[in-house]
Amino acid sequence: MKLRKGNEDKQNLNVIYIVLDDVGYSSLGCYGSEIETPKIDSLAKNGLRYNNFTVTPLCSPTRACLLTGRNCHSVGVGTVTEIDWGPSYPNKRGRISETAATLAEVLKMNGVATYMVGKWHLVPGHEAVSSGPFENWPLAKGFDRYYGFLLGMTDQFAPDLIYDNHRVPKPNKANYHVSEDLVDKSLEFLTDHISVTPDRPFFLNLAFGATHEPHQVPMEYIEKYEGVYNKGWDQIRQERFKRQKEMGVIPHYTELVEHNPGIKAWDELTMKEKTLFIQFQQTYAGFLTHTDQQIGRLLEFLKSKNILDRTVIVLLSDNGGSQEGDWNGSIHDTAYFNGITEKVNEMFNHIDEIGGQLASSNYPKGWAQVANTPFKFYKQDTFYGGTHVPLIIHCPPIIPDCGSIRSQFYHAIDITPTILDLLNIEEPKIVEGVPQMPLHGISMRHTFTQPDAPSKRKTQYFEMLGHRAIWLDGWVAVTYHQMGVPFNQDQWELYHVNEDFSQKFNLAEKYPEKLKELQMIWWGEAKKYGVLPLDDDLIKKGYDGLQEGRTTFIFYPGMSHLPSTAAPKINLSSYLITVPIFRSDHTAEGVLIAHGNHSSGYTLYIKDNFVFYEYNFIGTFYKIQSSLEVPIGSSTIQFEFNRKGFIQGTGKLYINGQEVGTVYMPRTLPFVLSVEGLDIGLDRLSPVSLNYPEVEFPFSGKIEKAVIEIYGDSFFKKKTRDIITVTINGKTSHY
Repeated sequence: MKLRKGNEDKQNLNVIYIVLDDVGYSSLGCYGSEIETPKIDSLAKNGLRYNNFTVTPLCSPTRACLLTGRNCHSVGVGTVTEIDWGPSYPNKRGRISETAATLAEVLKMNGVATYMVGKWHLVPGHEAVSSGPFENWPLAKGFDRYYGFLLGMTDQFAPDLIYDNHRVPKPNKANYHVSEDLVDKSLEFLTDHISVTPDRPFFLNLAFGATHEPHQVPMEYIEKYEGVYNKGWDQIRQERFKRQKEMGVIPHYTELVEHNPGIKAWDELTMKEKTLFIQFQQTYAGFLTHTDQQIGRLLEFLKSKNILDRTVIVLLSDNGGSQEGDWNGSIHDTAYFNGITEKVNEMFNHIDEIGGQLASSNYPKGWAQVANTPFKFYKQDTFYGGTHVPLIIHCPPIIPDCGSIRSQFYHAIDITPTILDLLNIEEPKIVEGVPQMPLHGISMRHTFTQPDAPSKRKTQYFEMLGHRAIWLDGWVAVTYHQMGVPFNQDQWELYHVNEDFSQKFNLAEKYPEKLKELQMIWWGEAKKYGVLPLDDDLIKKGYDGLQEGRTTFIFYPGMSHLPSTAAPKINLSSYLITVPIFRSDHTAEGVLIAHGNHSSGYTLYIKDNFVFYEYNFIGTFYKIQSSLEVPIGSSTIQFEFNRKGFIQGTGKLYINGQEVGTVYMPRTLPFVLSVEGLDIGLDRLSPVSLNYPEVEFPFSGKIEKAVIEIYGDSFFKKKTRDIITVTINGKTSHY
């Protein structure tokens, strides 16, 4: 590897990526929001804002594009990585292909120190385990050090943390929050770096969990926005739209799109709905302001060490505002992923918990559309609401007119080529003996000094969960795909976005030949970049790696926290849990096995000499207390679930083979048991039960092992493409 000839001093620039999560186009102060983000705004003031920058509409694919400079399907990350779709879908393997080296790998080859802190989300779910394999963890993808969480989300107060290649407990610190911890660790890494190797450039990839749900933040940040959102989402959206025009982050001719389908006018809501929805948005706003303050700590560090002015900082969001809070918002993180709409009356009873440790809060779709002002639709969708995001680039040595706005169209794949251009580094043809696919991105560097220069990017495709779009020199063809509908029956729309920035006026009927031209180009790009075959199966079983085909799982005490993506899939199955134990006296109690958190899951524990089983169904508990006490000495505790119907069944509790309790469970979670994983002998992160006398509630006796046997008619064993209709809490979903 060699630098390009000339300008070798550019190699001494440091690089920082700051990746925000689910932050819609209008959410930052410098993009028109009333939310206070002064530290981020300062980056914009001393850098450039881009108003025509796009990403994929989902977390993992954007991160793959950003780090590799290639299109997501080409590198094997066509959707979120929790599910590895298997060899039949090379575009959705849940990991970055070896043929696409990351920016960290390339920079490391050129003597740059590389640090990753925060959300990774580029490892298959079944590999996010403490036993490895580790080949798709950050250290194997070019980073010298790593601290953060591997999967798509984590509790802000009780995260599942990884340090380099091993799990660690959260720091024992009062008022802990993971965003603060991530910046603490960033400063620790950088302090070590500049103290010992001050002349060596560094690359820091800082990826916050904010503002992905759960929206959790110290209460003072929520209270900061008291009264701000009483005017409702319609007026807030209008005010943001007006500010955006005044700032110039949207063209003067832009028109605000109508409500997304299903969004009610604010004045049509009940007082209870308004009160609840205001609390959700206050929490989101406080969460973002809290994140901004953490970014401020990083900027102050760089300034105090006199390295801010020789550091390129790229700040962006991975996709638009999220629809995953559904119509009413959410306080249980698994509700949306199981087709459940949470009821306003039930959530209102817990309104004071929103933003705290006992709620996995997410705002309703009405506020998500506000986040995406002036666009339509959301994260997951290939309309601009899902793909158009803020981008700020801070590069003092090269940008002459700081505070300006650039309007060239670019995509996440173009960032890494820009960095390589700035650092005068050629892309490698071979890495670790593996031939590399060429970069798909194009350097944006010319936009730093040429504000009116045309974009070098002429086309870009989009695909997510069957939704598709193509941008071609100022025109966009886009379709919203309904799951289960044949792809050739999707209705495409056409927008001339050079004249209709918000995608308000569908020109498909007016210019059918133009639409047909763009559709044909989409299919060509799809073939070129590995998008095919298309598939919209959201509950695909996928490939489970080491667990493929297993029906019996034996876990031992002392095992590290096991993420849900690798835990036994007991949903829609009959199963038996067996735990042989030893109690030396009557005081021996605690958790035997637990899978889940305050939102959902199950736990089996001993308390006051009785054994308890609890199943948390989105805040509704099915509970058994044994009719007999657990004996002193050796005994075997068992829980058996016999599935009847689709999501119903009966649970039975046993001590030494004797039935000691039963419960009918009319509803169990069909697809996602919990976003939090499984523990043996304690309940590590956020507790499943409110009945524990202490945090984690570790078992003070001895556990020999915990055995889970899945049997009977398991839904996930079926190789079917039939559409299943499920109605839960009045909401009908099709799978």
